[in-house]
Amino acid sequence: MRQHHFLFALLAFSLIAPPVFAHAIGGRDAAFVQATVGADPFPFLYLGAKHMVTGYDHLLFLLGVIFFLYRMKDILLYVTLFSLGHSTTLILGVLFDLGVSSHLVDMVIGLSVCWKAFDNLGGFARLGWQPDNRIIVGGFGLIHGLGLATKLQALGLNKQGLLENLIAFNIGVEIGQVIALSLILVVMTLWRTTKSFGRFAVAANALLFLAGVVLAGEQMAGYFFAGDI
Repeated sequence: MRQHHFLFALLAFSLIAPPVFAHAIGGRDAAFVQATVGADPFPFLYLGAKHMVTGYDHLLFLLGVIFFLYRMKDILLYVTLFSLGHSTTLILGVLFDLGVSSHLVDMVIGLSVCWKAFDNLGGFARLGWQPDNRIIVGGFGLIHGLGLATKLQALGLNKQGLLENLIAFNIGVEIGQVIALSLILVVMTLWRTTKSFGRFAVAANALLFLAGVVLAGEQMAGYFFAGDI
């Protein structure tokens, strides 16, 4: 079985997929959210899980984070830091109606993918500077959560039951993250047992870096040409 094919397919998809698929909420989901009045936690739970499973920008960053983590306690530490970060800004960003350009936030999310790929490629070590990845992952978690918040803010959530629905959405995000990350971990664990891991690890992280550049570039173009300035 060529386990690395799955990861390369994810990376290739991120290069050609429209940015709307990164973590937008549209179609029937958007219509439902906009029409909801009062607490309705279970649909928001589902939407949160769906959003994370299909949000390839978040998954690419997490892929970079766990790429060279072998011990489960290290994986749990970094994923927890990321989760605490994005949970905080997701809820507070919507509750306090933070007026931040979604294009700028998503551009930084793309750059977060570049950062981790560059780190995995040994870029910072060659520069003689190794940042504390615990701080970096937690900090980028805050940015990723703000990205989620901007998408919900754009839908004009009803104030009735807002906190309950946000908490349900966030729990759904965590459930989706566990599902997606479990699948990625299974593939990564199997791939690491093969000789191809050593041959293709550099290529995978180079593609990961390129995917981050594409994501950031798309959002930068959207910022300048969509009238957010």
